[in-house]
Amino acid sequence: LAGSAPGVSVTGYTLGGGVGWFSRRYGFASDSVRAFEVVDADGRPGRVSAESDPELFWALRGGGGDFALVTALELELYPVPVLYGGRVIWPQERTREVYDAFLEITAEAPRDLSVWINRLQPPGAPPMVTLDLAYLGEPAQAEQLLARVDKLGGALFDSRGVVPVADLGAIAAEPTDPAPSIARAELLTGLDADAVELLLAKPVEPLINLQIRHLGGALAEPGAGAGASGALAEPYLLGLVGLGLPHMADATRARQAEVVADLAAYVSGRKPYTVLSPGETAAKSFSAGTLARLREIKRARDPHNVFRANYPVLG
Repeated sequence: LAGSAPGVSVTGYTLGGGVGWFSRRYGFASDSVRAFEVVDADGRPGRVSAESDPELFWALRGGGGDFALVTALELELYPVPVLYGGRVIWPQERTREVYDAFLEITAEAPRDLSVWINRLQPPGAPPMVTLDLAYLGEPAQAEQLLARVDKLGGALFDSRGVVPVADLGAIAAEPTDPAPSIARAELLTGLDADAVELLLAKPVEPLINLQIRHLGGALAEPGAGAGASGALAEPYLLGLVGLGLPHMADATRARQAEVVADLAAYVSGRKPYTVLSPGETAAKSFSAGTLARLREIKRARDPHNVFRANYPVLG
């Protein structure tokens, strides 16, 4: 259950839950781990599964990297006979229409379809709006579900088609080289006409991207064997990315804070572990009960704090 960025480590992504193109259909990547091979805080290797160590297994499935050194993952695989996807780009002046289409599509989207919308402001290029999408099924079915996109017309670019799973990262085209960037994410409790007005009222600059990902589906309904990630009741994820160059960092953070303040009525305050930002804590990602359980496991398994995640559960 891959994510969207091919440069991200599979293990780090999965230990933090993992929200990607297939999450609406199959849930968090972490909930599809069958076993971990680990080295514990005392240096002992072992294999962790629901049968051998249910508490540690639960914590490792979405609780972050605080509990053991993971050396291997055994992952559940899923059949993907055909994957359809791609990106469609329009000029900035079509933004309102594209947002309207996005809301219509996501309101009725089956779990096999994931659609994300981006307001992009690439450095040195004109602003634009894009839809990124992936569908687990035949092209003919996808085209029926996405007929609303075709009605828009006037696209500058349209890469939709059959996508080899190995090329999944090309859909969102997220950079793989290190870059001085600043990211912030928030879960949204809804996205109505008033929220769209707020999202479109101001320029994207100095940000590079203002993204909305449609969530829901299996993410909102964890199974009985779900790990620490739990469920995401919120149907949309807001992502804000800007340059972190010294002369731009303050403006980037200020614009991110402004967008979040404008959308305050829709921001839940919780966020997935894998999109936490510097200065935030693991408490943002877990309910009080889940966090307490993770802390108990941490103290029991690693009392000397040998393992220190970027966002420690004791932080």
